Amino acid sequence: MNWFEAFVLGIVQGITEFLPVSSSGHLQIGAKLFGINAESNIPFAIAVHAATVLSTIVVFWSVVIKLFAGLFKFKWNTETEYVAKLIVSMIPVAIVGIFFKDKVEAIFGSGLVIVGICLFITAILLTFAYYSKPRKKDKISFFDSLIIGIAQAIAVLPGLSRSGSTIATGLLLGNKKENIAQFSFLMVLVPIIGEALLDLFKGGFADSASISSTALIIGFLSAFVAGLLACKIMINIVKRGKLIWFAVYCAVAGVAAIIIN
Repeated sequence: MNWFEAFVLGIVQGITEFLPVSSSGHLQIGAKLFGINAESNIPFAIAVHAATVLSTIVVFWSVVIKLFAGLFKFKWNTETEYVAKLIVSMIPVAIVGIFFKDKVEAIFGSGLVIVGICLFITAILLTFAYYSKPRKKDKISFFDSLIIGIAQAIAVLPGLSRSGSTIATGLLLGNKKENIAQFSFLMVLVPIIGEALLDLFKGGFADSASISSTALIIGFLSAFVAGLLACKIMINIVKRGKLIWFAVYCAVAGVAAIIIN
């Protein structure tokens, strides 16, 4: 992977991590067009995922600080309850990561047909969320957290958008748009960090000869800047309820993925 490919794929990762169009699916499409396998390049995957985690923390910095301040009061309060719900939402994806990681990774190497089908499923989810009648719950419940977490676990499939699945599920459960957007982006922080650390401990950078330090840095920076912009844009899009355009895009991208397979 050269620096230009790292730059482009970093932008793709940064944008699609937050927009409901599937980062994993688009990375596979981009890698196919470049003739490389980005997902199998562990150093690059760690770098761009770390970049999107950092961009999320920057956007929600005040929220993160508030949650930690409340958590370290060591008593049950609004912040502690919110963190507990985030933990509940992480349980399903943790189970998938521990027991089914190899099977999921095998799916990533099975071609773009699966990506195209999952992009269609994403389009359907976003369409249902767009036309649903919101009940506007005051806050996300523990039950909602678990269901949203299950949606996130299923969205490990390439082409099935994580943010699209979790936001659409939250909206279908009757949660407020601004609440579910924030929850969706915060709930992924620990799983991404955990997966990156596992890859690192297993010798993720032992294969760093396949990509230069310059390409890694460029990929990280492009993913961070793109993620920063995409995260802020996506929050506004969810608040305005304009998810239908992403449904149309995912349907078109699904067709494209199947054609170029």
